[in-house]
Amino acid sequence: MTRPGERAPAGARGAMPAGAASRPPARARPLRIGLTGPIGCGKSTVARVLGGEGAVVIDADRIAHDVTAPGTAGLERVVERFGAGYLRPDGSLDRSALGRTVFADPAALADLEAIVHPAVRREIERIAHEAERGGAVALVVEAIKLVEGGLAATCDEVWLVACSGAAQRARLRRRGMSAAEIDQRIAAQAGIGERTLPVAARVIDTSGRREATAGVIRRALADALAGRAREGAASGVAPAPPGAAPAPPAGTEEPSE
Repeated sequence: MTRPGERAPAGARGAMPAGAASRPPARARPLRIGLTGPIGCGKSTVARVLGGEGAVVIDADRIAHDVTAPGTAGLERVVERFGAGYLRPDGSLDRSALGRTVFADPAALADLEAIVHPAVRREIERIAHEAERGGAVALVVEAIKLVEGGLAATCDEVWLVACSGAAQRARLRRRGMSAAEIDQRIAAQAGIGERTLPVAARVIDTSGRREATAGVIRRALADALAGRAREGAASGVAPAPPGAAPAPPAGTEEPSE
């Protein structure tokens, strides 16, 4: 396994085609990074640091909320499958109640994902297209079901976010989850690391302090962008323009979340 944030050396590249150096370089699309990992392991921390470095972060979880908001076809389909008992008085989806049901029933979870995932993919591609036109330095797709939902195949690199079991449980307790809820959520995501590792370019361990973790993330991004630039130079494709200025450090005393 690679060390945190490190990528295995790439294989040899082919020679540049004759005359490529004299042609104006084409503009490459931004590097697309798929970000995944178990609940409580720090995907949001990694995404924040990457956003501060100029990447556009696309939160698939948030999009899943959007595509099942009141008035959407997604919510109508959820109600058809699970019933109006999962609606709040204001007509919005009671996600906590639905979550307790689907995380205890794999078949129900599969049904929910069959409703939500296609709509999420369409919205991600729409946002990605806009970000690419705007000259983002990189796109980050943050998704718990990155591999299972078919999003990993659209990314240049997949990053697996991991942490110790103790750190994971402590973070979930701070979110107000009971021990039973923590066990249920972790069990529902069992094997995500094993399923993702074969396609992961990097493993980001967030068990340590935030600033140390932020340093690992920034170095990983720099390495990924440098590799993309080398590939572009070899193929005559210009890198995407630089993004926004970096955000200030995330702090030195708080652990990663």
